[in-house]
Amino acid sequence: MGFKPQVTPREINLFYLKNGIRERIVFEGTSYKILNTDIQFSESEILKELENHPERFSPNAPMRCLYQEKILPNLAYIGGGGELAYWFQLKDMFDANNISFPTLVLRKSVLFVDGGSNKRISKLGLEVTDLFQGTDSLVKEYLKKGAEIVLDLQQEEQDVIAIFEDIVKKAGKIDQSLQPFVKAELQKNIKSLKNIETRLIKAEKKKEEVTVNQLKKLKEKLFPNNSLQERHDNLISILLFYGEDIIEELINELSPLDKQFVILTAE
Repeated sequence: MGFKPQVTPREINLFYLKNGIRERIVFEGTSYKILNTDIQFSESEILKELENHPERFSPNAPMRCLYQEKILPNLAYIGGGGELAYWFQLKDMFDANNISFPTLVLRKSVLFVDGGSNKRISKLGLEVTDLFQGTDSLVKEYLKKGAEIVLDLQQEEQDVIAIFEDIVKKAGKIDQSLQPFVKAELQKNIKSLKNIETRLIKAEKKKEEVTVNQLKKLKEKLFPNNSLQERHDNLISILLFYGEDIIEELINELSPLDKQFVILTAE
């Protein structure tokens, strides 16, 4: 679905807790061992330990959601994009254990664009929404759009493909075995065009170094570490910058179950 995995499940997704330790349980040979300790159990022993002392077993990240929904079931879980991607991985585990999976609801997210950043965006001829793409893609698209010559070689690529398609047909009429060779040569030419396009963009990037640096700083300011502000900035910093009135503005602007991303721009 295009989401990056948020957690990596293991064969055993539990920790063992006792006397101040919290270590993973692993299965080696015929025994269940507690990492970094001398504690180990046979299958019957660990099942007996689980029955007599369930408090000594703690779920890891993949099993935590299953654990909490078994103890305190929820009709719905409201979370951000990363949190829901985490839950998406767990549906089959819930089904396998016959535990009700909650309805997932995406909460609102907000991007604060301060006055200085807003002016910089306008000066660069961008829209705020342009900044939602990755830094490399943003720089590449900006350079292609503003360059005096066309850096995008897609048209040339289509022209080469058309030429080679005619050659493939001619080769097929002479000897069908020649067609794979011609097609392989086409791929070599397309690869060469890609390399040329990369070189053109690299040269333009060097030529527009000052602007590119401004673009990267703007991207980093509004999307720290290439992620959302909410994953980096504390609400206190927002209050210090915008004042307490921002709380009232957020209340007016945010409808919790509306999935649209909110962009608040200062003049």
